Amino acid sequence: MNKAFLFFFGWIAATVFAEDLDQRQSLVMTELQRDHIRKEMRALLSGTQNILAALSENDMAAVVQHARPLGMNMTHKAEGHLKEILPKEFMKLGMSIHQDFDQMASDAESLKDSKHTLRQLSDSMRKCVACHSSYQIRTTVQQPTSNHLPGHHRDDEHHK
Repeated sequence: MNKAFLFFFGWIAATVFAEDLDQRQSLVMTELQRDHIRKEMRALLSGTQNILAALSENDMAAVVQHARPLGMNMTHKAEGHLKEILPKEFMKLGMSIHQDFDQMASDAESLKDSKHTLRQLSDSMRKCVACHSSYQIRTTVQQPTSNHLPGHHRDDEHHK
């Protein structure tokens, strides 16, 4: 009887803890939409790494080369199907990051100040952390019609 009680109590505690663990807003989308967002995030991450490498060599021309493609020109690839399902706050944060990279490229080209660029990159990364702390992606088999679609969801392993 003691083991059954401990098992039951442990199961209840684990269930309550798991439900309280992740309080981020769920962004419900299809796998295709999720993959589109992931591809863009990987490009931003790769570009950021390339910018850091260029900064470590004080190669401001390379900073410009890697920052410029991450700017607002990258956003034309965000098809309307994402704008319809993503919260305005998410979109604003994403657009501000692209604007940051445009400004970073411009400043790196004109100022050639690696510390200034590092501060800009740090500010942009703060936005990435804020976004990943606020949102999680869940996928659905069907086309979502709102941000909180009931029914079959699967956790996205990338955002756990």
